[in-house]
Amino acid sequence: MATRPKRRRLAKSGDASSEGPSSRAYSQDPSAPATNEERSRWKGFCEIESEPAFFNVMLRDFGVEGVRVQEVVSLDPDMLAYLPRPVYGLVFLFKWREEDPDKQEPSCPEGIWFANQTVNNACASVALLNIVNNIPELKLSEHLEQFKKFTADFTPALRGDAIGNFEFVKTIHNSFARKMDMLNADLQLKNDASARKKSKAKDSDEDDAGFHFIAFIPVQDKVWKLDGLERQPQNLGPIAEDDWVLQVAPEIETRMAQYEDGQIEFAILSLVREPLIKLVAVLAENVKSITSIRRHLLQIQSDRGEPQPDSLDANDLVPQDLLLGPSEQYRLSQEAIDQAVLSPQTEQQLKGDDLVAMSAVMQQLSTAQTSIRASIRDEISAIQADDDRAASRRNDKGLLAKGLLQVLERMGRLSIFMESACCS
Repeated sequence: MATRPKRRRLAKSGDASSEGPSSRAYSQDPSAPATNEERSRWKGFCEIESEPAFFNVMLRDFGVEGVRVQEVVSLDPDMLAYLPRPVYGLVFLFKWREEDPDKQEPSCPEGIWFANQTVNNACASVALLNIVNNIPELKLSEHLEQFKKFTADFTPALRGDAIGNFEFVKTIHNSFARKMDMLNADLQLKNDASARKKSKAKDSDEDDAGFHFIAFIPVQDKVWKLDGLERQPQNLGPIAEDDWVLQVAPEIETRMAQYEDGQIEFAILSLVREPLIKLVAVLAENVKSITSIRRHLLQIQSDRGEPQPDSLDANDLVPQDLLLGPSEQYRLSQEAIDQAVLSPQTEQQLKGDDLVAMSAVMQQLSTAQTSIRASIRDEISAIQADDDRAASRRNDKGLLAKGLLQVLERMGRLSIFMESACCS
């Protein structure tokens, strides 16, 4: 990820790392997996790829509820329309270039929580915090709520330093750190420090700029760009009537156009409301509608006496596998069912006594429930897939890689493998 601008000092949490790796910091074998103790003792932040699964797991570990990260595959308006609404923020990964400082606000506006990135490689966590701390409707963990209140009156730079020293965030961020990630980060800091001593006041070459995450959010009826490597937020103008995401698209496209074709890769992630929330709410309404109509039918039949052979039986209208109450599998609680609001169509049926009409509505609700439950299963599977991808990324495979290389060396094929890897 992009390093911080040279005009800003390193946070204290990064000072020890700038001296490079220490023989006391890690086990002697660099291929050995990093231990929790080593991660805890390490002063840096590891690089994190722009993989939605990693961001989802980080947010869940942060204790942020009701949000999901999805990849934006295209900035075409028709494709953006498929994003679940509301879209709370966008995260853009690109090769960083500083913009005109005059575009930034003179100071951080009141009501905007914005932190600078003052520690190398922390931009993923900084971008996420710059978004979730500006969404009032999101439920944050006690750790994040206390941190948000504690830093409310801080300057952006001090907030960045606070993130660098916030063990709760740092531990979750660095749960993705592998031994080689930590060693490479330390080595990079050492090389940067040596280069600064040699070239004293020169800015780094633009070609040496790293990849960096920045955030875009709609707050206080305006669209903001929050780049942790810039001193202050940038106001992109009032929110348009149609969609703020469409408003941001040209800004991102302008950034992309600054690079030659094939020169760079970009990634865009969206923070949206967790689709599972809406699906479970729809299922709750469905279950309440079915049970309400079924009770109404049974009451009608009871008032009319025993059903005749050619009459409709309320019990026959409910398939055996239909969900009629709370379910752990579908994350449906009785509270959600009780709070669900029935549709006008269902309310109308509950006022009448047309058994045929009610039968048709019950069939529609039964068919709809099958589709809703399938969608919920898909979402739960997607969450599990995120967990699996994150677990795989967190699994330090250094020893496995070392073993494979040793096997290739014994077979006399290591040089061929290295040649092929370098040329690919």
